[in-house]
Amino acid sequence: MLRTNTCGELNKQHIGQNVTLCGWLQRSRNLGGMTFIDLRDRYGMTQLVFNMETNAAICEEARSYGREFVLQVTGKVAERSNKNLNMPTGEIEIIVDKVVVLNKAQTPPFTIEENTDGGDDIRMKYRYLDIRRNPVKEALLLRAKVAAETRTYLNLQDFVEVETPVLIKSTPEGARDFVVPSRMNAGEFYALPQSPQTFKQLLMVAGMDKYYQIVKCFRDEDLRADRQPEFTQIDCEMSFIEQEDILNMFEGMTRHLFQNVKNVDIGELPRITYAEAMRDYGNDKPDIRFEMKFVDIKSATAGKNFKVFDDAESVIAICAKGCASYTRKQLDELTEWVKRPQIGATGLVYLRFNEDGTLKSSVDKFYSEADLKVWAEKCNATPGDLILVLAGGDSRTRKAMSELRLEIGSRLGLRDKNVFKPLWVLDFPLLEYNDDAKRWHAMHHPFTAPKPEDIALLETDPGKVRANAYDMVINGVEVGGGSIRIFNKELQQKMFGILGFTPEDAQAQFGFLMNAFEFGAPPHGGIAFGFDRLCSLFGGADSIRDYIAFPKNNSGRDVMIDSPSTISDEHLKELAIRVAK
Repeated sequence: MLRTNTCGELNKQHIGQNVTLCGWLQRSRNLGGMTFIDLRDRYGMTQLVFNMETNAAICEEARSYGREFVLQVTGKVAERSNKNLNMPTGEIEIIVDKVVVLNKAQTPPFTIEENTDGGDDIRMKYRYLDIRRNPVKEALLLRAKVAAETRTYLNLQDFVEVETPVLIKSTPEGARDFVVPSRMNAGEFYALPQSPQTFKQLLMVAGMDKYYQIVKCFRDEDLRADRQPEFTQIDCEMSFIEQEDILNMFEGMTRHLFQNVKNVDIGELPRITYAEAMRDYGNDKPDIRFEMKFVDIKSATAGKNFKVFDDAESVIAICAKGCASYTRKQLDELTEWVKRPQIGATGLVYLRFNEDGTLKSSVDKFYSEADLKVWAEKCNATPGDLILVLAGGDSRTRKAMSELRLEIGSRLGLRDKNVFKPLWVLDFPLLEYNDDAKRWHAMHHPFTAPKPEDIALLETDPGKVRANAYDMVINGVEVGGGSIRIFNKELQQKMFGILGFTPEDAQAQFGFLMNAFEFGAPPHGGIAFGFDRLCSLFGGADSIRDYIAFPKNNSGRDVMIDSPSTISDEHLKELAIRVAK
């Protein structure tokens, strides 16, 4: 080894020892007779001391070193006179008597500091430098710890880690596939997996009754903060189980991760149905760090000649505790906020429940104080509270109110990133109807089993069939989802028929799975967690990018290696691909 110790481990117990450290020059300070250098590696930082009186040649040379030079230094550990108790090595320093410059470095294009002066584009171009910064380094170390603790838990539960293929068959459901041309099979293509779904089901047929994999997946879809074209899942499947077994097993894994990664006890996870989530929060991934549930006040608003409410399919209210003091300017700003295209509301009605017990609304012309008191009672409002009301079509109103609820929660400081409130959302619809395609689509995927008591509805009312499916939601983010699978060939064929597959299409796409089912498929089900999302949630970040070593930008490009890129005409010819000029 080129070093005896790291830059993060030395302390007062090492005083008097001769040590050798290696690392990068973080900063240098020339104080005349003395030069100080902070040397950094993955483990921390140590102060080096060069003394002009005792070793002028080395001290003079040290003053020529630039930022990010790679150094090997040997010296004696001494007690610092000006201690820095905010860093683990802050009580000691190294009196250097030998230095080897292992490599010189250009001045980096941005500062390698906690808060850098580099923007997103430049930091992604020089990602290998960005990773030297503590926030990014710590994010990757956290990711490694989450992966290690995931394996620890699942291995102790007798799961077997199995790798599944990356070059697979394209399927028509879900997001767009990335495709890979086959040189040896001209005109034919592999697809990169959006999920190992069919392979993990085949592993259940194969008798590997507890499978997991921390696996790369690929989706050719539009990007945003929590999406990348390639991402990682904790992918799991179990045989001879029911939904309750899956929920208990992976609630246990989640508790294990929070306890061992964050030292947080999340307790038992509450469970709500999809219908309850949409009724109370307007979306299927509710943030339950704060209450503020929806209240339907349609019945209390009717018949007062206020056309906006009378003509509305739904009139939905939320109660913002302690917000009656909002000024007219603040309320006008909120009104403009909900009218933005991405929110989609046509306006906002408010009711102040003043501290003196009086009620004042933006629709006093139509509603008496007695009417408004009914609103307040329905919302369980007390003096000092503010009631906010949206009206219109049910789906659009609930979606807009969901966004408003989250915005108010943020403004009131109720969405603390250090507070974690996971829950299960159950009983999703099995199918959703696509008006453009004039057919049913699977809400999750074609292999999700219906609730046993709803199977008869597949023939008569497919829209009412509930899926044997479940999502885990943490702080308003869906971090995992799965289902009990169809393991009966006849039911799977019926599902394909409802989804618009002809028997020939189903055989061409999924014949291998149907054939496998004829050899004794066990009852099985599973779940997949968004590993990148889980890591960013643990780290308190909104974006998953810093938890991926080499992420893509919003255009799906790796600007560091300039990918995707063109390939030569000769290579295209080998692949039997013709590109229009």
